[in-house]
Amino acid sequence: MAKFLLLWESDITRAPVDPKQRIAGWTMLLNMVKEDLESGRLKDFGAFPGEHAGYCIIEGTEQDILRGTERYVPYVRFKTHTVLSLSQVLESMKALSQR
Repeated sequence: MAKFLLLWESDITRAPVDPKQRIAGWTMLLNMVKEDLESGRLKDFGAFPGEHAGYCIIEGTEQDILRGTERYVPYVRFKTHTVLSLSQVLESMKALSQR
C-alpha cells in the first residue's frame, strides 16, 4: 500500500469574519479530521501553528487520496507527495547498483 504526505492549507478567504461562525466552521472541519483518524483513513495529522496549514499522512491508492481530499474542498487545498519507506529506497539503490 502506498503512503502519501499531504500538505494542506486552509483557504482563509472562505472563513467567516464573525469569530463564532469561524469557530463553528473550524470545529466542523476538525471533527471531519477526527473521524478520518478514528476510521483509519488518516494515519497522522498535524497543524503548523499560525500558518493555517499543516500535514497529514494517508496510506492507500491515488483514488483513496482523491476521495479523502474532496471531502474538504473548497475550504482546504492539498499538495500530495508519494512517500517511500527506508526499505523501498534501499531496494531501489540496490537495483541501481546491479546495473
